[in-house]
Amino acid sequence: MTPERRAGDLRLDPQHVRRMLREAGLRARHNLSQNFLSDVDVLEGILREADPAPGRGVLEIGPGLGFLTGGLLATGARVTAVELDRGLVALLRETFAAEVEAGLLRVVEGDALDQDLVHLLPPPYHVVANLPYHITSPILHRLLGEAPRAARLVLMVQREVAERVAAAPGALSYLSVFVQYHARARVAFRVPREAFEPAPKVESAVLVLEPYPVDDRLDPAAEDHLWRIVQAGFRERRKMLHNVLARQLPVPAERVDEALAAVGIARDRRPQTVAVGEWIALAEALGPIPAGR
Repeated sequence: MTPERRAGDLRLDPQHVRRMLREAGLRARHNLSQNFLSDVDVLEGILREADPAPGRGVLEIGPGLGFLTGGLLATGARVTAVELDRGLVALLRETFAAEVEAGLLRVVEGDALDQDLVHLLPPPYHVVANLPYHITSPILHRLLGEAPRAARLVLMVQREVAERVAAAPGALSYLSVFVQYHARARVAFRVPREAFEPAPKVESAVLVLEPYPVDDRLDPAAEDHLWRIVQAGFRERRKMLHNVLARQLPVPAERVDEALAAVGIARDRRPQTVAVGEWIALAEALGPIPAGR
């Protein structure tokens, strides 16, 4: 697929994916959770959300057969693609040899978990990724937990994970709080199993994250303090907050109750009901906590 071809010009269906793999001497590898996008409408939806532009840097994690890579390059974006599968790396470099030669595409061979992701290309940049379930949380921590953060992240993840990340108070998890502290989160659209070849066992969804400005954050020490308290709370997410924190942190129960009262959080609230701003206020009200537990 050359840069001039738009996603709408591409024939993309399961048969085409199987033929491409066969001609390249490749196969979908279950141990790498490989499910290749085979629906052009979904591809176009991802490109709309990614909002690529001429000269804009894009970090693509899991480019696979390069359908999305081609769509990004067609807009004039400069793409850095991280791919673990050696056979797919060779296919990408062959398919986009001219773009690689021109410096428009850089293909990094290796595990995304082993890469210094936020330093692979200069800011400002966007991220587009197709993330297997087992690496979604660690990749989110790497992309959001350190500057320079992307201006926008468009992530294909399991539907359940996307909905959990973007959840409202009442259905929050530690991951929800972590992500929503760093970025606005929304589920752009759901993706059916049939949009992939081979079809996965579960539905997927496209999750869009827009990180907050650098100055809209706590300092590093205060962030560490916050995450210690949030992690303690979610160790027993269905228990009452005053009991959980008193058990999980080395502070007296009376001090926990005083802090909860000071910020207006009822002592019988459950951790999954506490919004990001409430966790921040609670961390400040609790003050310094001794090491331990």
